[in-house]
Parts: sequence; structure tokens; C-alpha cells
Amino acid sequence: MLLTVLVAISTIVTILLLLLPSPQLAADQQCSVQVVVLGDLGRSPRMQYHTLSIATHGGRVQLIGYRETDPLPELLSHPNVRLRPLSPPPRWLQTSNKILFLLCGPLKVLLQTWTLWTTLSYSSDPCKWMLVQNPPSIPTLLVVSTVCFFRRTRLIVDWHNFGYSILALKLGSDHPLVGISRFYETTLAKAANANFTVTDAMAQVLKSDYKITAPIMTLHDRPADLYQPLTDSKRIAFLQRYPLIQKHFGDILDTKVRLLVSSTSWTPDEDFDLLLDALCSYSTSATSSHPQLPELVIVITGKGPQRQHYLGKIRELRSAKALEMVSIYTDWLSFENYALLLGSADLGVSLHTSSSGVDLPMKVVDMFGAGLPVVGWSKFAAWPELVTENVNGKGFGSSEELADILRELFDPSSQQLARLKAGATRESQRRWNSEWDSVAGKLLGLVK
Repeated sequence: MLLTVLVAISTIVTILLLLLPSPQLAADQQCSVQVVVLGDLGRSPRMQYHTLSIATHGGRVQLIGYRETDPLPELLSHPNVRLRPLSPPPRWLQTSNKILFLLCGPLKVLLQTWTLWTTLSYSSDPCKWMLVQNPPSIPTLLVVSTVCFFRRTRLIVDWHNFGYSILALKLGSDHPLVGISRFYETTLAKAANANFTVTDAMAQVLKSDYKITAPIMTLHDRPADLYQPLTDSKRIAFLQRYPLIQKHFGDILDTKVRLLVSSTSWTPDEDFDLLLDALCSYSTSATSSHPQLPELVIVITGKGPQRQHYLGKIRELRSAKALEMVSIYTDWLSFENYALLLGSADLGVSLHTSSSGVDLPMKVVDMFGAGLPVVGWSKFAAWPELVTENVNGKGFGSSEELADILRELFDPSSQQLARLKAGATRESQRRWNSEWDSVAGKLLGLVK
């Protein structure tokens, strides 16, 4: 029944597209690019970095996506950048319930298809290149490949992950829709003229499993210049004016309290139960067998569907006095203040589990940019491409491993945290601009 509905929707969409007049053809300009994100522009840092790099090198860019959160200020004021906001689908179509998802999903796809098609074909100017983020692959790849065919635009897919693997988190890997999604993604991926991937491991999968013959180039995430290690005076100034942790200010400076940061989109691919279990274990140790351990303050930043669920769990743990030595806060910060928070913290935490095993969390890249050492879930193939174990970070595979790492790093007699901090500061010297210039800049003809 569900497959019949999807086929019917696909047929309707195809008819609608064919009834529309042909899109305007792309002019053969030196470098004009549509950068497309079927998501919130403000929470798509890599695509914003692409846009800024193209514009800075003299290219004209149209940045297309949902404007739920403001992009970087530099983009809003740059003369070579034009924002083309997409109309988001109604909020009632957003659901984490599996049954409701199967009912609302087809309608959401239909609305997204229409909005993306009309915006790319009629509301935006034709360009020589189109750079699109994947995932989401449905309906993005179908729409952009069709538009690029009609407009004679060259398509670049920027692979952050695989759409079918994220769908499998919601429905299960054996669900028929996951198989359909995989077939759809592997088939339409071949329409691209070129591909960027965030890891070498992902590039290998595209070659071996997706059978892509177009050029595939690894473009590792690197931090933008916004993320920098802070001087002591800048760190103190930020902590002093950051209202969320005001009561801990003096103790943080005296290292009686340690400040941790974790950034999340509150989605199923980040298991916050693991972090909470580790913090409960740490708190128990700090109040019994390891009294020398400092109190921890953790700021969790981000927006997403599971936020309220975990806030409820945190309240329950506090009521049960399971977090006596841990204070947890949640926040949503501007880019500038988020960068300052990273530069002011003692340790970053990543719970990204990688649905495909070959993507990487950009939050870790930003943490390294600020000279912040990282502990993260490491049980996936691409982890070593990002973190050098015991040099700039440490990996864990269970809540108890994470608790052990926290006890080890924050023991006042240990020097490990200082060594990781030095390694992260060295890592901060690797920047987005140099990585982008040698890969994307050359492909687009903006860098010789």
C-alpha cells in the first residue's frame, strides 16, 4: 500500500514538472553557483563555508535553503551572495513517531519537491554550477538533477552522509522504504558531474558500492576562522558575561569546576543516555571513592526533536540526586558566542555515532579550531581521519569508558588533559580555506 502511494506521488510530481514551462538556461558565466540545502541554512555550517569561499574568490552565489536560523553575518552582508529562502513545510508534518512519519512523509516530500523545483527553476537565476548537500536525498537529488538537466547546469553533490542510512535509524535497516531509498540514492547519484566527500572512507564507498564514475574528491571539514584558541583575557571576559554559568565563574577560573561543551541536533544518531550514564557514574565517584575530582559544568547547545525528552530525564536524575557533582545546562548561541564558548571550555564531547560509519561530526572540527580537546564516540571507521588518539582527543565505545576518561582527565594529579589541549591547539592551525582552495577552488576554476 505504502509503495503504491509513493509511486502515485512520484507520478503526480513528474506530470507537474512536465507541465511547467522549461526553466531558463544557465548562462556560461565564469563562476556562478547555486548552493542548495534542503534544511536550515543557519545549522548547515559546511555549506555556508562553501558559499563564503566562493564569494570571497569572486564567484556569484545564490544560497538556497530554509531560513529558520540566520546564517553567518559575513554571508548576509557579502555583495556576491544572495539568499533565496525556501518555504518550509508545515510543522505538523514534522514527527518522530514512526507511524505518523509513514503517513506524513509522502505529503512532506510532495511539498518539498514543488517548493524546491519552483525556487531552483523560476525564483533563482540560472548558474553555471549547482552545489547541493546530501542528505537529505529525497526529494533533493531528483529535483536538482532534473533542474540541472534542463538548465545545462553542472551538478556537484557534497556528501555529508547517506540518506538511506539516516532513514534506517528511524525505520530500521530492513524496512522496505530503506531499500527503496538506497536504490533511489545510488541511482540518482550518478547524475552528478563531480562529488565532494567529508572522508576518504566515504569516497571509497561511493566508488565501490555506488559505482560512481564521475570525479570524487575528499574535502575534509576544517574550521572557519571564526573558531580560534582564546587568550586568557578573552576567555575570562566571555565567562564573566555568559549568564548561564555566572554562579560557577570563580570556580571555573580556579579549576575547582571544569567546563564541558557538547553540541547536538538532538536526533537519534546521538545517544545522550550514554552521556547521562557516564555523568552519573562520575558523580558517584566524585562523592565517594574519588573525592579529589572537581565538579563538572556541561553546556549542551543545539535544537532538535529529542531535546524535551532528555530535559525530562535530566530533571529526573537531579531529583534522584544522581548528578550531585554535575550541572547540566542547555542553550542556543549565535555563531560568535558559540565559538567563544568552545574557546573557553576545558573539554568537548561528541556523541555522534555515524549512521553510515563513514561520516564525521563537524562539531569536532569546530572544537579543534578553538583549540579544544575532544572525547567522542569512536566505534566507526572514519573516526581516525578526524581524531588522533591520545594526541588531540580520546575515543570511547560505552558509557563506562567515557566515565573512566572523565575521571582520568580531570584528576588533579593527571597531565593528560594538558597534553590533549596542546594537541588540539596544534590541530587548530589546519583551516578550511587551504583545504577548500586545493579541492573545490580548483574544480570551480577560482584557484589556479
